[in-house]
Amino acid sequence: MFLIVFRIISPQTKKTKKMKRQRQTVCVQGLGFVGAAMAVAVSLSRDNSGNCRYDVIGVELPTEEGFRRVESINEGQFPLPTIDQSLVLATRNSVAEGNLSATTDQSVYEKAEVVIIDVALDIPIGIDSREINFSVLEEAAKTVGRSVRPGTLVIIETTVAPGTCEKIIIPILAKECKKRNLPEDSILVAHSYERVMPGNKYLDSIINFWRVFAGYTGDAAYSCRQFLETIINTKNFPLTELSSLASSETAKIMENSYRAANIAFIDEWTKFAEAIGIDLFEIIRAISIRPTHSNIRYPGVGVGGYCLTKDPLFAPAAASQIFNLSGLSFPFIDLTQKINQRMPYHVVDRLDQMFDMSLSRKRILIFGVSYRSDIGDSRYTPTETLVRELETRDAVVLLNDPLVEFWDEMERPVPSQLPDQSVDGVILAVAHTSYKQAQIFDWILNHSDVIVDAVDFFTAKEICLFETKGLRVCSIGRGGVKNHE
Repeated sequence: MFLIVFRIISPQTKKTKKMKRQRQTVCVQGLGFVGAAMAVAVSLSRDNSGNCRYDVIGVELPTEEGFRRVESINEGQFPLPTIDQSLVLATRNSVAEGNLSATTDQSVYEKAEVVIIDVALDIPIGIDSREINFSVLEEAAKTVGRSVRPGTLVIIETTVAPGTCEKIIIPILAKECKKRNLPEDSILVAHSYERVMPGNKYLDSIINFWRVFAGYTGDAAYSCRQFLETIINTKNFPLTELSSLASSETAKIMENSYRAANIAFIDEWTKFAEAIGIDLFEIIRAISIRPTHSNIRYPGVGVGGYCLTKDPLFAPAAASQIFNLSGLSFPFIDLTQKINQRMPYHVVDRLDQMFDMSLSRKRILIFGVSYRSDIGDSRYTPTETLVRELETRDAVVLLNDPLVEFWDEMERPVPSQLPDQSVDGVILAVAHTSYKQAQIFDWILNHSDVIVDAVDFFTAKEICLFETKGLRVCSIGRGGVKNHE
């Protein structure tokens, strides 16, 4: 028996279908922490009538992780850990609306009016290793170049070394166009780097934040501006157009290098404050009242994440590898890298001192695996250095993180629940908001004897209470806690 269903399309349904056909297609290549959030942000764009402006397709490689991210988005779930409920809700709503989807089918680039490239560009983390691995980005550019139509706008959002767009990506796109008997300049190329900040304002950091961009040609710059103005709240956060692709690329590298150097600068003052018995946090708070010094950094475990750890190295790498320049030196970058890579060892040294220089077989619980609070990204986290150094000193390391279920880089699971057994010491490495909500203070009070607070997690009053109960407390950046509240 056959069941035949007749569907009657109302005038309103016809209108909706017609409007959907009028939407432009935007493909986001790469659904990592930047690309996935960017895809959602683009899907939220509306025209003056309140209708969806774009059909957004996130594109991933056909790998196990790629399939997982695609499946998550198509089920209406943001594919990465986040505490930003506005991003979670926006993902679900856009998928339900029908203008956000994901695929591993690379042929979808043929439909696109805009392609946003959000794939990785890696460089080894180390002073002596500065060889950029362009292979992933080159393959991504080839895939786009062999598929997109003439006039398509391609925006490189990936953080790249200065010169990458003009000397690496554009020649690849031109070559692929030539293979298709198209003019080599058929594709409009622009660079607009991301300033995504995963956390409680993950989505907001895209839509309500300043953007820098540049186009390879005047037409590309114009198209890029027109597109970004439909995504970003440019009324309150105006766009900044730079004169060249290399200028835009350099802006991102210099921006992150400045921040990394700022953090490294605090390292020596951290040790000085601890040595003479003062509180560096209250000092920095006093200094930061001055508007010219409002962005001074605070003591911590160290620098982590995919940006500040590697981005400064793109400048010296570009000088030698892309521009073939000799004789240029980058002493600030060299020193910044050296200091920031050493910072986690200072935390271990302070813990070691509290155990009379013997960590052997001591059970140490580390709170926080991700590289910063309220995100689930463990790439280049300073906690990795903590763990490796503690285990080198024969300590038994336990982990806890509410947002990282499995630590890929260390190939080990990460519990979100606190252990039932007591430990010899704890390190507060990441100040997740949920740790305050979970009241880990009480757990530590009953399960540990030693505390290293590396992120200014506990208040002076809480530290005083710990000490009153017989716990020994070390706070990175403080030589002693006075004037308890």
